[in-house]
Amino acid sequence: MELTIYLAGEIHSDWRAKLKDQASSLPYTLHFTGPMENHSRSDDIGEEILGEQPNAIFKDDAASAFNNLRTQVLMQKSDLVIALFGEQYKQWNTAMDASAALTMNKPLILIRLEKLHHALKELSRKATVTVETPEQALKAVSYIFETE
Repeated sequence: MELTIYLAGEIHSDWRAKLKDQASSLPYTLHFTGPMENHSRSDDIGEEILGEQPNAIFKDDAASAFNNLRTQVLMQKSDLVIALFGEQYKQWNTAMDASAALTMNKPLILIRLEKLHHALKELSRKATVTVETPEQALKAVSYIFETE
């Protein structure tokens, strides 16, 4: 058995690379996907496809359309979603992606620090499971593969 996992969350740190590196030593196959991690590309994709936009609002709207397309397609093709809420960056996209996963009936592993419990209590309650670290999320995924 193999799983495809959509990694939702901020794109400014290397948490995805660390998680993928840890997963590479596991005795089963995990495929990872997620949002565009190149921030400039994510911001500029609308103009790259549609051409120069008249102002920053139109530029953001155009980029959002293509980023939402990417997220929807890749998330629908995933078997489960891991959504990381870190403490350094604003987490609006993470909340949106976690909610989209729930709407699609995708199993959702929510990663959030204990100090973020109150702010995320409703979302955490709707998630399939909530953990505090990416390592715990990977252990949760590993449990799926256990036979005894």
